[in-house]
Amino acid sequence: MPGNTMRAEGNTPGHSRRPGLYVHVPFCKTKCPYCAFYSVESLSLIPRWLDAFEKEVIQSRHRFGTFDTLYLGGGTPSVLNMRDLERINEVLARHFTFAADTEITIEVNPGDLTEDKAHSIKSLGFNRVNLGVQALDDRELAFLGRRHTAGEAEKALRNLRYAGFENIGIDLMYGIPGQSVKAWIETLTRTLGFQPEHISCYQLTLEKGTVLWKMKEQGLFHASGQEREREFFLATSSFLEDAGYIQYEISNFARDPALGSRHNRKYWFHVPYLGLGPSAHSFGEGARWWNVRSVIGYCAALERGDLPIAGRERLTEEQIRLEAVSLGLRTDHGVELTHITGDPEAEQTLRTLQDAGLIQVSNGRLKATRQGFLVADRLPLCFFS
Repeated sequence: MPGNTMRAEGNTPGHSRRPGLYVHVPFCKTKCPYCAFYSVESLSLIPRWLDAFEKEVIQSRHRFGTFDTLYLGGGTPSVLNMRDLERINEVLARHFTFAADTEITIEVNPGDLTEDKAHSIKSLGFNRVNLGVQALDDRELAFLGRRHTAGEAEKALRNLRYAGFENIGIDLMYGIPGQSVKAWIETLTRTLGFQPEHISCYQLTLEKGTVLWKMKEQGLFHASGQEREREFFLATSSFLEDAGYIQYEISNFARDPALGSRHNRKYWFHVPYLGLGPSAHSFGEGARWWNVRSVIGYCAALERGDLPIAGRERLTEEQIRLEAVSLGLRTDHGVELTHITGDPEAEQTLRTLQDAGLIQVSNGRLKATRQGFLVADRLPLCFFS
């Protein structure tokens, strides 16, 4: 992606409505016990998947215009060797057009990131790295099934800085069984020592069907209760705000508004995006579609000349409106007040939520307060039957 490998247009103001491109790399060396995202540990399938991926790119090349974000997620994109990453780069550059200021992100596991690999990733044109640290305590990392240590995570952060990355995002997880709020704040303090541009802080969620879900059902540990989750969330928000970070979405904090994830914003604000790879989702022109959740099925479909689409739905205006409110109330941008005005019952609900300190209205926009963020999943239901 560096130099002239991408066909890039000029830097145009207002480019944020341009589509985003997501590539799902469906491979992991080991499967984390909390993870519900689709991935397999059969790394021998990588060559076949890459061949199929190129076929999907070719079939999809006329469906969207110029992209201004590219996000390699997974799975674990960093399990790929540099030759494979270079091939992905070359295929995308040959068939798609990217804006000159494209945000190009790759998710990286700290255990994969040698100093050489960090420099090589930078040389391919990636200008943003999302590092899956999750914890800086070895006992917590062991519980989460991570294949790196706290020391390796810190070394990976140093390697990224040495390689010249100026936009580093760190993923962290709280609410781990046995974790205290004090220990969590110590993790955040150590994280701030690396001055990351972006921090994502997620409550450990036990997804049905995962290993941790089954362990909880067997009584091997107890999940955090709502009050404990509330304590972690408020402590996180206050601590990072005091450190100068902006909570621009419930789980996401940036040192500056310009350092928020441009790609993720496309999901939150109904900007079109194309998803490539097994289980990837796409959105455009009021419709959503998604790929098969199987590497084998994905490859087989493309090998016979078909797109690997498992399903699609056409969103009604009411669905789009509900999603706009649901997603917008999770961000500091909020939603336009017009989404709920005009209905006397909804306007009364708005006044009630304002009096309760859960909602605020500013410059014609409806926004959740910090207390409102705690119940953000339920707020939209107050306005829609």
